[in-house]
Amino acid sequence: MLHQIISLIREHADETIINNPDVPNEHNEAVVAEAGNSITGTLQSMLAGGQAKDVLSLFNTTPENLNSNPAVQQVSGNFMSGIMEKFGISSSQAMSIASGLMPMVLGKLVSRTNNPADNGFQIQDIFNQLSNNKTSGINISGLLTKFGGSGMDKDGDGDVDLNDLTAAFNGSGASGQGGGLMDTITGMLKGK
Repeated sequence: MLHQIISLIREHADETIINNPDVPNEHNEAVVAEAGNSITGTLQSMLAGGQAKDVLSLFNTTPENLNSNPAVQQVSGNFMSGIMEKFGISSSQAMSIASGLMPMVLGKLVSRTNNPADNGFQIQDIFNQLSNNKTSGINISGLLTKFGGSGMDKDGDGDVDLNDLTAAFNGSGASGQGGGLMDTITGMLKGK
């Protein structure tokens, strides 16, 4: 997945990175790689930190609401911090690069993921890779489209939606019991 995201970044990095005088040419590839790592690392951390709903909401975000999406904001912030720290790029330059690149790349990722004719990005594959296959038993696409089914209404509100996925990740629901998928992912990411 990281390779596919890096390719997507390269498609849109000309103006923000490659031809940007604020990014020294010798750092172009490293900044592109940092952008890819920021996307995958941030989404993975968000899932591990109980923000599954925010990550899923990214894939339901309309283009006009993309900049206000919590996942886009966190990815952009982490990318800014990374390029400031690793490449000495000033905060104003880093903000300009991040705001010019991340919403565009994440918007394309969302668009391609939601396009049934595009096999490049599949929502299930993305979540499986971010969780080291811990989500393989959850129909992510089905949850996004409110796929109903026995046992999927984790919060007991009569429908299957993002709250149910959050409950599945957090191991909670109507019964309030813990020890669910989120605990497994958190343990995996922390090396437990």
